[in-house]
Amino acid sequence: MSAVLAATERTKDKHSTLTKIRQAGNIPAILNGPNQSQPIYVSNADFLKTIRATGRNGIIKLSINNNQHSVMLNDLQTDPIKSEVIHADFQIVNMSTEVTVDVNINLVGEAAGVKDGGVLQQSIHQVSISALPTDIPQIIDVDVSQVQVGDVIKLEDIDTKGTYTINQDLSQVVASVLAPRQEEEISTGEQQEPGEPENKEGRETNQS
Repeated sequence: MSAVLAATERTKDKHSTLTKIRQAGNIPAILNGPNQSQPIYVSNADFLKTIRATGRNGIIKLSINNNQHSVMLNDLQTDPIKSEVIHADFQIVNMSTEVTVDVNINLVGEAAGVKDGGVLQQSIHQVSISALPTDIPQIIDVDVSQVQVGDVIKLEDIDTKGTYTINQDLSQVVASVLAPRQEEEISTGEQQEPGEPENKEGRETNQS
């Protein structure tokens, strides 16, 4: 799914200029492509609406100077305090050329081993894949409902449906169900917390 996002050229990168751009409700950005790196800005409201429509790895039609470019969001910077987007990098993509991106892995279902008292552990939360821009999944769902105590799911077990290639060691464990903890371990009050990707927003996008 693609959406059109209007962009405007900007020529100065002085701090005061960037501040004015943000105060006006816009996001400073860069449009990267073959032999070009063009400073632009986009409406914050339109940007957020577009990302909601296309997804983090979706194709965006960036309209600038009456020209449209097929782009992907390459990088996103947010204010750590306000959690507001303060800068964006867009990458022009060739729709017939594969790109490399990181996609989140989502475990689906209740593992059979958990019903028997086991503990589900997710070891990998993102995976690097290569695919045509139109074939990039927004998220990779992994069904764990049949996983018993002691079982593991590896990257090689993920059904890519032939639409993308996993770039990591396929023997890496994605999820496993650990045996129930001993009584004394449980009594300490320790809890097994699921991990989180270090950076949910940032996904590197590179043209292959």
